[in-house]
Amino acid sequence: MKLIPEIQAAQGEIQALRRTIHAHPELRYEETQTSDLVAAKLAEWGIEVHRGLGKTGLVGVLKRGNGTRSIGLRADMDALPIRELNTFEHRSRHDGKMHACGHDGHTAMLLGAARHLAKHGEFDGTIVFIFQPAEEGGAGARSMIEDGLFERFPVDAVFGIHNWPGIPAGHFGVTEGPIMASSNEFRIKIRGVGSHAALPHNGRDPVFTAVQIANGLQSIITRNKKPVDTAVLSITQIRAGDAVNVVPDEAWLAGTVRTFTVQTLDLIETRMRKIVENTVAAYDCTAEITFLRNYPPTVNSSAETQFAVEVMNEVVGAERVDDSVEPTMGAEDFSFMLLARPGCYAFLGNGDGGHREAGHGAGPCMLHNASYDFNDTLLPVGSTYWVKLATRFLSRT
Repeated sequence: MKLIPEIQAAQGEIQALRRTIHAHPELRYEETQTSDLVAAKLAEWGIEVHRGLGKTGLVGVLKRGNGTRSIGLRADMDALPIRELNTFEHRSRHDGKMHACGHDGHTAMLLGAARHLAKHGEFDGTIVFIFQPAEEGGAGARSMIEDGLFERFPVDAVFGIHNWPGIPAGHFGVTEGPIMASSNEFRIKIRGVGSHAALPHNGRDPVFTAVQIANGLQSIITRNKKPVDTAVLSITQIRAGDAVNVVPDEAWLAGTVRTFTVQTLDLIETRMRKIVENTVAAYDCTAEITFLRNYPPTVNSSAETQFAVEVMNEVVGAERVDDSVEPTMGAEDFSFMLLARPGCYAFLGNGDGGHREAGHGAGPCMLHNASYDFNDTLLPVGSTYWVKLATRFLSRT
């Protein structure tokens, strides 16, 4: 690896910031203490600070020279509503809240890069440090964009990284095109006519109808979309009735849909509505469908991904970079930024959990797990990547 010596020397300071953030987790749109900490450090290092984008989000701006090029670097700050099982010193002090996805590490890596660039960076142009709230289901990226993020702080491209358990620590994974799926949810409420269970002919059974709909929806995946177009439709809830001998008046089912393209998502939603409409009609019931499109697919642009891979190769060596990593059906609201600007989102390996200190929980070191902890050895890797990415990007013609 070719890590920047000054960043390596400052690892203790950045690690302390990471562990402070981990010990004081805040849920989406509640990241006031985290934002205060980030703003104070940016200001201390002479970086211009702008607050109030996406409620608790903030932006740091560092400009040098007369260059007109600009680059956006993004880190998310929010935690999850999970009760931490770890008991080591930097465990969560807020019961029921935990940095179980590594956003504390993402924030710290970007702070490490900001510190170095402010103190030692030589570049010509503008670097926009984006500290985003509410990635975990709150669409904080969209909120920042709606508050004028890219109008107030225009960038030529925007980049993001996420730690990834299972990939060896310090290795990168990235791919052109879709790297994460869209996230969508649906709820189908079926109304029938209740009856005694012994006399079902007197009613219109919404439970039986719900079962037929559940079976029918899977035909979209196997018979309507192209086999090469990846998608997942999962029914995760079916609810109906209160008594074993009564056919209820209503039933409902709900679940999620994941796709890598909007076109496939459009097809699935259209077919869902058609199947539900005709199935309830066949059984003399009625239905209401709610279909929510939460996060679009995260799609990396070609030129920016190729450029990011060049920087990754420089930082960790080509043997530690997988530039055709398998996409995941998980979702990420950085997708909204990639709809607004070209850019690249990549994974940085968090290892297998062997880095965790004594007192960690008995569970695996996986994302959204109560025994998770960010791997602090990644801090200089991520910070070096950000620094080299920004300085090389701004030097391009």
